[in-house]
Amino acid sequence: MSRIGEAFKDGKAFISFVTGGDPTLAVTQELILAMQEAGADLIEIGIPFSDPVAEGPVIQEANERALAAGCTTDRLFDALEGIRDKVRVPLVFLTYVNPIFTYGKEAFMKRCVEAGVDGLIVPDLPYEEKSELSGACEEYGVDLISMVAPTSRERISMIASEAKGFVYCVSSLGVTGVRSEIRTDVGEIVKLVKESTDTPCAIGFGIATPDQAEKMARLADGAIVGSAIVKLVAKHGADSIGPVADYVREMKAAVRRA
Repeated sequence: MSRIGEAFKDGKAFISFVTGGDPTLAVTQELILAMQEAGADLIEIGIPFSDPVAEGPVIQEANERALAAGCTTDRLFDALEGIRDKVRVPLVFLTYVNPIFTYGKEAFMKRCVEAGVDGLIVPDLPYEEKSELSGACEEYGVDLISMVAPTSRERISMIASEAKGFVYCVSSLGVTGVRSEIRTDVGEIVKLVKESTDTPCAIGFGIATPDQAEKMARLADGAIVGSAIVKLVAKHGADSIGPVADYVREMKAAVRRA
C-alpha cells in the first residue's frame, strides 16, 4: 500500500487543498503544517498555472495571485523540501500536462520524490493518454490519481480498475467551486468504482459545508475540499492560518461522523 492508501486506513479521510504560493510560499508552508495538525489526512497542493482549465474562478484567481507573487514550480518544490521533515501526511500535486512536460517529466518526478510528493492529479490527462505519464510515475513511485466524473459512464469501471492511490470522484459537472447543493447521483458513481477496485474513493468538487462533507463521506471513503479553503486564504491572506485550521478541524469532524 502506498502512503496515499494509508491515509484511508483509519476510516474516512478528509482531503484539503491549497494553491501553492498563494499568497506566498511561506504561508503555503504554514498552511500545510496547520492543516495537518488540524486533522487533514491528505493534502493537495495546486501548482500555479496560467490556464487551469478544471478550476472555477476562486482557484483561478488564486493561481493568478501566486504567479504574480513569483511562485514557480521550482520554488514550490523548494518550499516543500523545506518542510518535508515536518510533514507526516501524504502530499499530492494537482497540476496540468503542460507544466509537467515543460519541466521534463523525468526531472519532475525526481523532484516530487525529493520534496515528499506522493501523487499527481492531472485533470487534463485523458485516461486513454495516461501512458504519457504513468511510466515515469511508476518508475519514481508517484501515484497517478485517476478521476471519474458523471460523464465517464461506461468508462468508470475501466478507469477505476487501474487506479493508484485513490480514485478522485468528481461530484458535479463543470469546474471546481462551492455549490449550495450537489445534485449528481454520486452514490451510483461510487458503486461502480467499488465494483471495480479496492482502491479508496474520495469525492470532490463543490463540497464546502460540514453537512455536505458528512454526506459525501457516507457515500465514499473520503471528502475533498478546495475552493472553500482557497476562499479563506483569499479573504485573510497572511493571517489565514488560524481560520483555515479551524475550518479543517470542523470538516474533519464531519467526515469522521460518517
